[in-house]
Amino acid sequence: MAEISRNIQENITNIKTIFDKWGDIVEKEFVLDREDCYDGVSVYVVYIDGLCDHELIENTLIKPVTWEWRHTPVNRENLWDRIVKVESQTADFTEEDDFDSVTESILKGDTAVFVSGSNKAMVISSKHFPVRGIEESSTEGGMRGPRDSFNENFRTSTALIRRRIKDTGLKLEQGTIGVRSGTQYGVMYIEDIARPDLVDRVRKEVDRYSIDAIFDSGMAEHLMEKSWMEIFPIYQSTTRPDKAAAALVEGRVVVVFDNSPEVIIAPATLNTLFQTSDDYYNRWHVATFARMIRYLAAFIAVGLPGLYIAITCYHREIIPDKLLYAIADARSQLSFPVVVEVLIMELLFELLREAGIRLPSQLGNTIGVVGGLIVGQSAVEAGIVSTIVVIVVALTAIASFAIPNEAFASVFRLLKFVTILASAVYGILGFLLSMLMLTFHLASLDSFGIPYLSPVVSCGYIGDDGQDFVLRSPIKKMVHRPAWSRPDERRRLVRKR
Repeated sequence: MAEISRNIQENITNIKTIFDKWGDIVEKEFVLDREDCYDGVSVYVVYIDGLCDHELIENTLIKPVTWEWRHTPVNRENLWDRIVKVESQTADFTEEDDFDSVTESILKGDTAVFVSGSNKAMVISSKHFPVRGIEESSTEGGMRGPRDSFNENFRTSTALIRRRIKDTGLKLEQGTIGVRSGTQYGVMYIEDIARPDLVDRVRKEVDRYSIDAIFDSGMAEHLMEKSWMEIFPIYQSTTRPDKAAAALVEGRVVVVFDNSPEVIIAPATLNTLFQTSDDYYNRWHVATFARMIRYLAAFIAVGLPGLYIAITCYHREIIPDKLLYAIADARSQLSFPVVVEVLIMELLFELLREAGIRLPSQLGNTIGVVGGLIVGQSAVEAGIVSTIVVIVVALTAIASFAIPNEAFASVFRLLKFVTILASAVYGILGFLLSMLMLTFHLASLDSFGIPYLSPVVSCGYIGDDGQDFVLRSPIKKMVHRPAWSRPDERRRLVRKR
């Protein structure tokens, strides 16, 4: 712990040494040496340009000290008390006696004020980061519900959640991660709903590693996972404040990171990753049908290409005659096996998808539509692939986009290649074995003690947790919270009369 000196010149020298060759550091010493007012004292102000609201500092500190005191006698002994208790026109400040803490605050965008004769520094909260405005989420769209989304500002993200939950039980525990980046994070939970052991485990996972820098919640999420080999996400990420607020009132924990437009939610299950905010804003009939479509889309995304290969290569007898003749006619001019056809088209669509992401939005939409049509049609006319394969691969790609969570959908896009290879080697047996192994793996996973296949596994489908599964019950029937909330706070809905 480095103490602050009472000699202001020593403090100025230390600041200049630490921030040497910083072109964006702003530091100014105001010498208050009027014979009729002051006794040769000075005030030293330092902040980083671009991270600080300099108008706030000028209006709340510099003007009162240098202008409004011009007829008020103040000596060296009471200058600090006068600034802190009388003239400072802001309530959001702290008194620090540790030089390292003051330096860390300056790096975060605060303003430090040193005063002659005082071994303390005044740290004014003056953060003003260059960030995007609150916009509609581009990754989690919906027809109904709020249109706002998180941005890269930590305080804005926490404020969007507090705007929705006006409860004193909503706690925010802040900290920093990253030795050099000093990334601020916050663990949010509702104290009387979230289980204490869940909150403790999330705290420990965040603090498990010491790393040089964290620039996004995705990097922290990978550090917080139990196994780096695991392909399925055990955290749910979202850019929508309403989804984060809904998770909090269910008893889950939300972790917010500075510089990231996404927050992560724990625990996460297969069921929660298929849910969207629209499910609770629409009628329960519509929400149930939409969830059925998503589960079907997940099966198509991971299994349709492999199933097509298994049937056409090993089990043609189960194909209707007319369809079999159509497939045979389409393949009559081809020289590649079915497996090679499917792999060519799957890799081609993945290439188009990656190119569409990297290009600007206008060009990305064009390359996705035009590229898919032109390349697909050209491949068919050149005799590289058949029209049936183009249909199968296109349907698989569309199904993967129906999965609401992008990290979750990416897993299915990878696993479809495992299914393709297993079906190519063992036929329908390989397809079934790959599906069975996937089911076994999902059943073995848990997220902070909650089974990944909950409520089917362990928690029981016939019960309160099954009301928010594939079949989404009406809001009036969803009386209890999920199993990860406190046992004594499971009830969420009470009929008044």
